[in-house]
Amino acid sequence: MAAVVDTGPKVVDAAAEAKAKLELLSINTIRTLSIDAVQKANSGHPGAPMGLAPVAYTVWQDFLKFDPQHPIWPNRDRFILSAGHASMLLYSVLHLAKVQAVSDDYKSLNREAVSMDDIKNFRQPDSACPGHPEYHYTTGVEATTGPLGQGISMATGMAIAEKWLATRYNKPDYNVVNYQIYAICSDGEMMEGVASEAASIAGHLKLNNMCWLYDANSITLDGPADWAFSENVATRFLAYGWNVLHVPDANNLGQLRIALAEFKRETARPTLIIVNSHIGYGSPNKQDSNKSHGSPLGEDEVKLAKRSYGWPEDAHFLVPDGVYEDFQKGVGARGADAYRAWEDMFGKYKSAYPELAAEFDAMERRELPPTYSDAIPTFPADPKGMATREGSSKVENAIAPHFPWLIGGSADLDSSTLTKQTAKEAGSFSAVNRAGRNIHFGVREHAMGAITNGLALSKIRPYCSTFLIFSDYLRPTIRLAALMELPSIFVFTHDSIGVGEDGPTHQPVEQIASLRAIPGLITIRPGDANECGEAWRVVLGLKHEPATLILSRQAMPTIDRQKFAAASGLAKGAYVLADPEGGKTPEVILIGTGSELQMCVAAWETLTQEGIAARVVSMPSWDLFEKQDQAYQDEVFPPQIAARVSVEQASVMGWDRYVGRLGAIIGMHTFGASAPLKALQTKFGFSPEKIVEAAKQQIKRNGKAAAVRDAAE
Repeated sequence: MAAVVDTGPKVVDAAAEAKAKLELLSINTIRTLSIDAVQKANSGHPGAPMGLAPVAYTVWQDFLKFDPQHPIWPNRDRFILSAGHASMLLYSVLHLAKVQAVSDDYKSLNREAVSMDDIKNFRQPDSACPGHPEYHYTTGVEATTGPLGQGISMATGMAIAEKWLATRYNKPDYNVVNYQIYAICSDGEMMEGVASEAASIAGHLKLNNMCWLYDANSITLDGPADWAFSENVATRFLAYGWNVLHVPDANNLGQLRIALAEFKRETARPTLIIVNSHIGYGSPNKQDSNKSHGSPLGEDEVKLAKRSYGWPEDAHFLVPDGVYEDFQKGVGARGADAYRAWEDMFGKYKSAYPELAAEFDAMERRELPPTYSDAIPTFPADPKGMATREGSSKVENAIAPHFPWLIGGSADLDSSTLTKQTAKEAGSFSAVNRAGRNIHFGVREHAMGAITNGLALSKIRPYCSTFLIFSDYLRPTIRLAALMELPSIFVFTHDSIGVGEDGPTHQPVEQIASLRAIPGLITIRPGDANECGEAWRVVLGLKHEPATLILSRQAMPTIDRQKFAAASGLAKGAYVLADPEGGKTPEVILIGTGSELQMCVAAWETLTQEGIAARVVSMPSWDLFEKQDQAYQDEVFPPQIAARVSVEQASVMGWDRYVGRLGAIIGMHTFGASAPLKALQTKFGFSPEKIVEAAKQQIKRNGKAAAVRDAAE
């Protein structure tokens, strides 16, 4: 790696000098807007926007293919502020470029995405400028960032998406997709494990369409970065297979331009540009202090900073004459030209390749292919049945040929999670095969989740998979998917103590409860192969919610749907699977989910033979059930039937919501153990006999309680 050297001409004419002055004026406007917003809010990070303003300005004004009037144009370049604490850097640029706001249904709102009032109300209610950039909230924000490492990892997913999209949709003379991804990251992100995972797979896949701009300012929140970080980042990325460039001074626009031009010429590697900047303070001696860059400067420091920029010290939120025009002549004009050319080309593409164009439009709008649902198989009753991971695999592979942009993979577990698309034409995505629909993420669960979100942000319909116990490794990415309202699909197998001999390190106990706790996430645990089919039907129909499918390793019976209710009830989260014979009112309700549903059915058979009126409720998804109206919920769980038993080989947390405070919850109160499945079920009390016993106790208890109430009345 060598430093980028500016070898341009040194003779400066009047026009060039005027241009340089306007560039500096625009850069200082970004800085002072950021300073003023943070100071007014009395909260935020002013230092990074001050140091990075020249970098953001150069990317946007000279390189980014982006039309502020059409900010969700499919072939735009993506700009990710992975260092989300520097959010005012992005908001200032979005404002100065006059990026237009777009609604959830892709219509222009005829207003700026970030107004001056929004900037003045940084970090305040209803402002388009929250503390960290939020996708789906502020137009122009390509991903929700802030948790360090997530933005650049999602950028890796975007880079994979661009390669796949270009391979599928581009034709001779028709470059439908040829965009690039720029991401600004920080010292902290170089330390995060997720970033290392993403950098590793990006180098392996030779994603030359992605550039990370590393703000090497040697400062972290606590103080100097060298308190905890001393590795040679350049050497590490060279080992990953990246093109590594160095710009020693962030203020040198010539060096930045040379480095960015070199990225655009690179044909076989992702690019890391290491940019040395200085955290911004008002006075030079502050740069070496331990003052946190996560704090407002204070009025005195603000004035000193503005004085150093040649700025009116008492001016607030000033945009000098010529700055808006500068952005209009730069990114605005270039983006408008590129957009018009693309629109003209795509109009001709629609005539030349109508089916591909229609498919591309449908994908961009998150619409569904017309025939995929018809391909979902149904499974005959079978007492031996199959594991729900197998049922899910059969459903996925039946759907896949009808859903061309359904793409995903596993964290080195294809043979276990069974999520691989097996059709010969599906293939594996790689550095030499950009058309592959199976992604081999390797043992990189954290980056896998973030890459999946990056694919979803690119309008591909992605899924990823691993064992449920390792969902903990994906927790931040699943949470961000919910926060961004992305329809990412997370498939988790080996869902319980049914893992058996692998023992408690691999037996999920608390994971299902923790997934159910994430707002906006749809968690589904199907109870047989036909519920798997309905689960896929539901999750593929989601546009603004991520979903998790929780699947078993062990086989379970395929329920006889001639005798019991149809699996289509899964769409409502919970449904009555079986009721007492002869229309009797149930004395007790048995609630089963996943692999435990079969136990509830077996217990129901025993209770029925003994003349006890019982109802079985299949409850694969709390989240879907809570979306139903009260009338339906009361139909499934009549309030007057207090005797209830829930069964799940997982934490009991939350089940009292459905069985009541005095209901019976058969679940896990400890970690599991290493033993064969049957032995574990006996040890922890999971059997039809235990369910029957609990049901009878519930009937007896509630009968006594009713008698006491009647006597009192």
